[in-house]
Amino acid sequence: MKKEKITFIGAGAMAEAIMEGVIKTNKWQANLITIKNRSNSGRLKELQTKYGVIPAPTIKKAVSDAEIIILAVKPKDASQAVKSLEPFIQKEQLIISVMAGISTGTITEWTNNENPVLRAMPNTSASIGYSATALSKGISASDVHVQKAVELFETIGTVTLVPEDKLHIVTGLSGSGPAYIYYIAEAMQKAAEELSLSHEEAKTLISQTLLGASLMLKNTSESPIELRKKVTSPGGTTEAGIGKLDQYQVHDAFIACIKKAVRRSEELGNIK
Repeated sequence: MKKEKITFIGAGAMAEAIMEGVIKTNKWQANLITIKNRSNSGRLKELQTKYGVIPAPTIKKAVSDAEIIILAVKPKDASQAVKSLEPFIQKEQLIISVMAGISTGTITEWTNNENPVLRAMPNTSASIGYSATALSKGISASDVHVQKAVELFETIGTVTLVPEDKLHIVTGLSGSGPAYIYYIAEAMQKAAEELSLSHEEAKTLISQTLLGASLMLKNTSESPIELRKKVTSPGGTTEAGIGKLDQYQVHDAFIACIKKAVRRSEELGNIK
């Protein structure tokens, strides 16, 4: 794939995670990446210093130089930000949105152009090349556009193609998923330190435990239930711990958590 010029509209955590991932994995040159946000020039300068990407002085300059435009603004700012691009967008440019909830049809309506539009839902593990990204195409996007997007996002992790109507589920599951795991790690860290392990001792043990469990899930054919049962000996320490989680209905709480995040994504999709 020819390395095309990319412009990020928005310079928040997700935009940074993607650009950091593609640059650190040596899959994209920093001088092919342009960034533009609404008004925070200090943030643009910070990213330029950190990664070598190019801040754009104007929206017109940012858009006109790009072959791929990545929309990475907050959903509440999406309408204003996307509509501001309309005078400068060229028909052949590929638009990829990483905004939660906003449909490809809405983006087409806001830009008032028939550009190919795709939606991607990566997560912040993109910054180290381990994102789980879901990808959906809009009505004007061809298989060629999809392949371009797949090759881009495969530089920062795995890519799964899904129908657009399932992206709300993906957002609540893997888009928000790293925060759920950090929430668990936060609780494990606190318990370990209360029980007298040092911060560094606990962090080392927790991070390796989570990594090992993740790789077991990925690299074996066994289900999470089967893997959990293998660790849970009758009358043992794990069974005692799981019993306490069941007492506090943690299993049900996580299911409710994901469903709530999915509903919020659906609500964001109603923004006009």
